[in-house]
Amino acid sequence: MKKQMILTLAVFASLHIMGQKSGKADRLFKELAENGCKSIDSIDTRNKSKEEIAKEISKCIDTQVEAYQMGAKLMNIDLSNTIADGKGKKTVNVLVNNDKDSKEYKECYRQMEQYLMDNCKVLKVKLSSMEQESGKSVSTNPEAREWYSKGVKESNSENYKKAITYFEKALAIDSVFAFAWDNLGICNRKLNNFDRAIYCYKRSLELDPNGLMPLQNIAVAYRYKQEYTQAIDAYQKLATLNPKDPEVFYGIGQTYSVMKEYEKGLDNICKAYSLYTQQQSPYRSDAEKMIVALYTEMKKQNKEEKFYEIMKANNISVGTDKQ
Repeated sequence: MKKQMILTLAVFASLHIMGQKSGKADRLFKELAENGCKSIDSIDTRNKSKEEIAKEISKCIDTQVEAYQMGAKLMNIDLSNTIADGKGKKTVNVLVNNDKDSKEYKECYRQMEQYLMDNCKVLKVKLSSMEQESGKSVSTNPEAREWYSKGVKESNSENYKKAITYFEKALAIDSVFAFAWDNLGICNRKLNNFDRAIYCYKRSLELDPNGLMPLQNIAVAYRYKQEYTQAIDAYQKLATLNPKDPEVFYGIGQTYSVMKEYEKGLDNICKAYSLYTQQQSPYRSDAEKMIVALYTEMKKQNKEEKFYEIMKANNISVGTDKQ
């Protein structure tokens, strides 16, 4: 279904001139992507599931895609092709395809999604947020919360060493502040202090055995330590809490891929890709890259047919699929 939009000549002319000045639609694309990044930055992630956060991010992207489609079409319309309404006022008709199932819309959406994944740092911060609270997630001590907030700010700015000092001050005041342990673990992992990170995640899990953040991140730390069995065990524990969490399959797929068990890796990455797509998560672009990388490795082993077999079993087709 196509939506017809009518703009007055004055509004249209200003956009047309802007387009001619830029000379490229990609300038408009980047400006709108920046707007999308700001919109994503404003999303409140507290006590929201990853699926809820992903849907809010998708809405931000949708808004910019619609604006881009309209702007791009306007830049290519001849101003002389206008219609007078009998009162001296001129309008121009612009058809914008807002059917989200159309090829045009999907391609534009995926381009915007990929650009934001590569250039909007806050996007991955929001996607990785797991701030669903349990009894001991947040401290009741205002001073501990203040140090924690400072730590989160520094961590988001990638000042991990400084963030660690703030999280440690928060925990010195309140040692059962689970979110502080979680974030202290993340900062240590970012600095490759994997043993310390695992210790922090375990402390958090003592307070909340079902904590999603420490379960997911302890698996990542084990993988970096090349302790693959422990990593898979942690992901499987996470799966018992949320069997439709794509991070479980993505993490297991990554682990098997590092172990060079490419068939198992591909099967799990495909499952992650399907779930990411269903949940409208931009992380599907990471899964796509993994699938391409696994295709390259399996092709080296003359396992192209097996690659397509696994893809087909997961109801995923590719442009080069010969079947």
